[in-house]
Amino acid sequence: MFDVSKIRTVEDFPKQGVKFFDITTVLNDAESFQELFQELLEKARTLQPDVITALEARGYIFAPALALALHIPFVPLRKKGKLPYKTFSEQYELEYGYETIEIHQDAMKPQQRVLICDDILATGGTAAAAAKLVQRFSPQNINFLFLMELSFLHGRKKIAEYGVESLIMVK
Repeated sequence: MFDVSKIRTVEDFPKQGVKFFDITTVLNDAESFQELFQELLEKARTLQPDVITALEARGYIFAPALALALHIPFVPLRKKGKLPYKTFSEQYELEYGYETIEIHQDAMKPQQRVLICDDILATGGTAAAAAKLVQRFSPQNINFLFLMELSFLHGRKKIAEYGVESLIMVK
């Protein structure tokens, strides 16, 4: 089981009152990074996705590697204006404003099993927006895989209709 103490906690970042979980400490330790990746890979395998998608930026650390290991496509979800082709967009609320994410209109096929991967499930707004984008492709199912879940923020409620797996639960 992965040692949670290897993740650095930074108080008051990016703003006062926020506790930021910094995974760069794990990324800088090859053994810990490998251990964490293997746990994510095992969870992903059990979900049997046809395609993996992730949110920039920290979701991109794990999801493309998982897709390569599973021999399936990776589909990026990007911030507005970053994708060069026709896109679907979804706006969501942050604690300090609004953000928009996009996906290429030809990124997935109908009836695929989709795994949405990200580093942290916090309030669930970003995850819910990602699910709405993926729903436009009429998937067979949608599952989420997170490295860490901040359960005290109740983000799971916003994506309760989907399968949700988290390696680390922070209460």
